[in-house]
Amino acid sequence: MRNVKLLSTGSYVPESIFDNSFLSSIVETDDEWITTRTGIKTRHISKGEDTSDLAYKAAIEAIKGAKINPEEIELIIAATVTPDNFTPSVSCMLQEKLKALRAACFDINAACSGFLYALSIATSMIKGGSVKNALIVGAEVLSKVVDWKDRNTCVLFGDGAGAAFLGLSQEKGIINHFIASDGSKGKLLKIPAISVNNPIVSKEQPKSHIFMDGREVFKFATEVIVDSIERVLKDSNLSLDDIKLIIPHQANIRIIEFAAKKFKVSFEKFYINIQHYGNTSAASIPIALDEVYKKGLVQKGDKIILVGFGGGLTWGAALLEV
Repeated sequence: MRNVKLLSTGSYVPESIFDNSFLSSIVETDDEWITTRTGIKTRHISKGEDTSDLAYKAAIEAIKGAKINPEEIELIIAATVTPDNFTPSVSCMLQEKLKALRAACFDINAACSGFLYALSIATSMIKGGSVKNALIVGAEVLSKVVDWKDRNTCVLFGDGAGAAFLGLSQEKGIINHFIASDGSKGKLLKIPAISVNNPIVSKEQPKSHIFMDGREVFKFATEVIVDSIERVLKDSNLSLDDIKLIIPHQANIRIIEFAAKKFKVSFEKFYINIQHYGNTSAASIPIALDEVYKKGLVQKGDKIILVGFGGGLTWGAALLEV
């Protein structure tokens, strides 16, 4: 059997930090309002680094951890909704920066579920034999699509990147994974692109700002986080007692609290870092995963669940053995 294992991780966030006090100086809000509704205290904001720059710094850590030469990388997948350009892709720009000359590269857009989509695709390609390894990255500069005059959204998001290197292994690794979508609800979370504008059509260009129906997205998230965890457990013939840690997408502390109560487990079962970074979309799960590894919170043989949900609407989960 061709086992696929997560061999290393990496992450990077910009140095500049916006705390709740700073945000209260530019929009009508305060620390208590933000903290009680989201759990967020600070978020890291780019001073000019674009998405490929953040992705590169996270990727370098993962490559060093895997102890490989960039020329050995066969696949690079970048998950993002905030690319540097329409083309070239972030993954191709990353390939150039890394000098990973043999890698096939492409980006995916699955919003906050993006890293799980990348993991699922890469795992399937490695198991299928088309590649032997893959570098997957979730990277976002959400600060360039945030409306800094909208207190309902500008308090939520931050910039950052996380990476992981996957490869073949004789040991157990990624035990189960799935991804899912519901495009009929896509309008609930949206970042407009360029409108059709040519010699026969003239339209005013929309602002590329995040729009979110917070109430409906919260309802969606609380449903799928529970369903997704239950699904990977069932498909793996395991129970929550077998799981050392759950690493969820860091969107809102109340979503994670809901899941803990639903499963009747300690809040400590979930790894939380939203207070430091806010919602970093596709970077959220890999940043948290990297922290878990660096802090030594899991040991060889432990089983963990990654679970996410986001625009599209999209969601998914993965169960893996460390």
